[in-house]
Amino acid sequence: MTDLTTIPKERLMADLKRVVADAEHLLQATAGQASADVADLRSKIQGTLAQAKANLADAQHVVVDKAKEVGRATDDFVHENPWKSIGVAAGVGLVIGLLIGRR
Repeated sequence: MTDLTTIPKERLMADLKRVVADAEHLLQATAGQASADVADLRSKIQGTLAQAKANLADAQHVVVDKAKEVGRATDDFVHENPWKSIGVAAGVGLVIGLLIGRR
């Protein structure tokens, strides 16, 4: 079952990756500019971009670790309570069937 909070997180991660890629393209496009202001701006952007990449990688690791943790907890619960798990799955299936049947 997909947690509704993961959808915005995944969308945010994809958006951040796009921003990082666009910033890298901008840095490549301005590589030939020689003015001091452009050089300073490029330096600042490169530092910010490096930090954003590191933060994005950290966030990805946290999300993956949390997903693994939830998966292990679910697996443990199902192994410890197989009949409860079957009952819950049947109940969820019934509710989904009733909701689909109303359409």
